[in-house]
Amino acid sequence: MMFSKKYFDLIFILIMGFGMSLLMTLIITYINTGMDEDYITRFLKAWMISLPIAIIAALILGPPIKKFVDKITK
Repeated sequence: MMFSKKYFDLIFILIMGFGMSLLMTLIITYINTGMDEDYITRFLKAWMISLPIAIIAALILGPPIKKFVDKITK
């Protein structure tokens, strides 16, 4: 399935938010609570909260950060 290039930024943010929240939540849940029979349940509960926060943060912070990086790079 191919998407129009006009959706590049949005799709990038969604995939990046998904991947980053997944990886960070897996690691932080393990560090904070360890691995046992309830690990997956704790991880999924935490990820249900972190995924929308990550995507919203990326949607809000992405454009100004992109402009800032454009200004400080050649």
